[in-house]
Amino acid sequence: MMNPVMSRRRLLMGASLFGGAAALQSMTGGSVRLLNSAMAEIGAPAVPIRMSSNENPWGPSKLAIAAMEQAFDQSNLYGGIAGKIFELQSRIEGVPASHITMSAGSGEILQAAGVLAALEPGSVVAPYPTFSQSVRAAESLGAEVINVPVGEDMHIDLKAMYAAIRPDTRMVYLCNPNNPIPSIIEKKALEDFVRTVAKDRLVFIDEAYYEYVDNPDFSSMMHLVAEGLNNVLIARTASKIHGFAGLRVGFGFAHPDVLAKLNRVMTGSVNILAEHAAYASYQDSEFQDFSRMKNKEGLAILEGMYDELGLKYVKSNANFSFVETGIDVREFQQAMREHNILVGRPFEPFTRWARISIAKPEEMSYLVQTYKKLYG
Repeated sequence: MMNPVMSRRRLLMGASLFGGAAALQSMTGGSVRLLNSAMAEIGAPAVPIRMSSNENPWGPSKLAIAAMEQAFDQSNLYGGIAGKIFELQSRIEGVPASHITMSAGSGEILQAAGVLAALEPGSVVAPYPTFSQSVRAAESLGAEVINVPVGEDMHIDLKAMYAAIRPDTRMVYLCNPNNPIPSIIEKKALEDFVRTVAKDRLVFIDEAYYEYVDNPDFSSMMHLVAEGLNNVLIARTASKIHGFAGLRVGFGFAHPDVLAKLNRVMTGSVNILAEHAAYASYQDSEFQDFSRMKNKEGLAILEGMYDELGLKYVKSNANFSFVETGIDVREFQQAMREHNILVGRPFEPFTRWARISIAKPEEMSYLVQTYKKLYG
């Protein structure tokens, strides 16, 4: 639902920025610049602030970096520790190791699923807008893509998705939380949908942002893989909360029959340093908790400004926001760029809405200051 207009200014500039400062210093090894409304105007950064690609500004963790450093002496060897990682993921997610595959970022899983969907003539059903890598891959190989617009509440419309399915539909793709709109699909409705649709075709659920969700209406569909339901594929990535956007580690979870097909069109290209980093990072719950906490702080600053100014936005369940700017987003991009802030590209059909990734709290305060100067 759209958020009603309310003031959270005190939350913005008060304790939310000061809370957790000691944790920040201990985890990052550096000091933090704390800002509140009583302090002097924030100066423009020397380096552009990246609020454009939904990255984790804090990662990777110290433990992940140390694991990579220690693994350098193995970088001349083929092989790796995939087996250990599958065992770890099995313990974390409660699924058999035989139901797990690893990829160079979840993008490789997305690409491979799109290829599989296009092996036979048919269609792919997906919400619109969404993260489109998988459907683009299918379309490039001849599949027809059926785009189903999100509802008036900006959430994925499962009823419309179901109505769009045809006998020749090979795959239904869902991103939950969605991207660029950080909405979720209600858990009971999603489970009912998956159980019904997966009887006849692949249901692919991209859960890239699930670690950030703090919403009782959300649930991962991993339990469906754990119970052995066929035709369900879940993608996960270390690019977000683990800060591995450049390291490229992702995972696919599915019945072994699905993974056997998927693995035939994947490259197995995760390097040994990234493997060791992932093995360390997925055990580093302290860093994951820290990243979630700082994301909440940054999000509170940004959504607080929206509430104060009466801007229309979608309540976020991820590490980015989606807000109506009132102007063409390309114009908004340029205005922000002139102040060394990089925000997301246009996402049709919402070309007056901006996707803004959550950076560090002090950087979000700078964005708020800049926005108010320009538009407030």
